[in-house]
Amino acid sequence: MWFGIRSLDDPGDLAGATLAHSLQLANRKRLRKGHVLGAGDIDAIRDAGITEITVAIPEAGDMMEDAAAAHIADVFALEGFRREDVGTGRVNFHAVADGVLVVKPERIEALNRIDPAITLATLPNHSFVRSGQMIATVKIIPFAVAGMLVERAAAEVQEPGTVVVRPFTEGMRVAMVQTRVTGTKASVLDKTKRVTEARLQELHARLENESRVAHAVEALSEEIGSLIGGVDMLLVFGASAVTDRRDVVPQAIEQAGGTVLHVGMPVDPGNLLVLGSIAGKPVIGAPGCARSPKENGFDWVLQRLCAGIEVTPDDIVAMGVGGLLTEIPIRPHPREKSNPVDR
Repeated sequence: MWFGIRSLDDPGDLAGATLAHSLQLANRKRLRKGHVLGAGDIDAIRDAGITEITVAIPEAGDMMEDAAAAHIADVFALEGFRREDVGTGRVNFHAVADGVLVVKPERIEALNRIDPAITLATLPNHSFVRSGQMIATVKIIPFAVAGMLVERAAAEVQEPGTVVVRPFTEGMRVAMVQTRVTGTKASVLDKTKRVTEARLQELHARLENESRVAHAVEALSEEIGSLIGGVDMLLVFGASAVTDRRDVVPQAIEQAGGTVLHVGMPVDPGNLLVLGSIAGKPVIGAPGCARSPKENGFDWVLQRLCAGIEVTPDDIVAMGVGGLLTEIPIRPHPREKSNPVDR
């Protein structure tokens, strides 16, 4: 594409060129940026006393911005979306269901390395998305781009699984067990139940059962064993935070016939999460921060599981980048001590 300033004294091939900047003409007429010039436009510009203009002129083999964006969108392997061609070299994609966005970052990066003229942006990998939310956008930067570059870009994102919205499993059955010690307030357990139920509803799951037992391995393992057969997932809220793999919650999971996959996570709030499994069903030992509706590491794990996405220890380890979330006011030991003196 040729781009630059052209004199109106010798308009040459200006008919069909794209105006690079808006122009104000006589009688309040305005030619907007991106307008494709016709013969009448050139006369009107000259009559307004303008002697030169900045234009873009496509060359052999070029694709105009809208056509280029549309071509990439035509082959873009994005599943669970609604497409919106909005012009100015842009095509947007919106989710058609609530769920979790799963992206192959290497494919997006490969497209964006081809040429700065061609771009593709998505929400962060494993984002919680709602139906109708924009999840990705293709944008062509100049008014035209070489067709061979567009073909290369399209080839990078045409494989299945490049970007997928994994919808939440409708009606997933979840049970929760809360343990108690001397002094545990019923009001705290009641609030935890309400918060958890609301969290699950947002993920299209339902709280099937809620029970309360002593904070002891025997009592908890017996309760886990009695519940796991009738649900798809089990949540355990311990009265005391897990401090070791040999603590009450992980020990109870194993004693109930399960496997403890991971203890702890590099997400804060959310460090003290336990991930286990019994008969192929996930069991989560929730961190204390999960009693609050504010986002924490428990949400990241729960969202994926409710969308049918397996969560492995490697997945939890990878959550460390971006895992430093906002501070919570109820934290007993804040990450940062407030100090009026800057030292």
